[in-house]
Amino acid sequence: MVTTDDAAMAEIAGQFDFILDTISADHDLSALLNLLWLDGTLCVLGNPLMGGPRLSELGQGRKRLTSSGTGGLPQTAELLQFCTDHHIAPQVEVLPSARACEALDRLARGDVRYRFVLDLSDLDSAAE
Repeated sequence: MVTTDDAAMAEIAGQFDFILDTISADHDLSALLNLLWLDGTLCVLGNPLMGGPRLSELGQGRKRLTSSGTGGLPQTAELLQFCTDHHIAPQVEVLPSARACEALDRLARGDVRYRFVLDLSDLDSAAE
């Protein structure tokens, strides 16, 4: 979902119990809090809160805001095993590194669903 699409965000407001926010850039946490139902939790990973929401936004609907840095090696291994056991995989679009400029252009246009992954294996063949 594109969080900058106000109509789409309004359509799903108040429908989530838990949101795991992995956005790696500064963004509007208030918009995500608006998506939570009563007693919902927004967990922000990796990106420090810059400014953050107003406290009144947390009080409306008894919402919780949590955060976490990155875990250590044991926690990462446990997470990966959990994902394997439950068939959880990231939603990414893989492009060869030769198309990095295209990826950057599409990022600038907002034409990316989820994340880009650049496959660097084509660099091996270029070095030969």
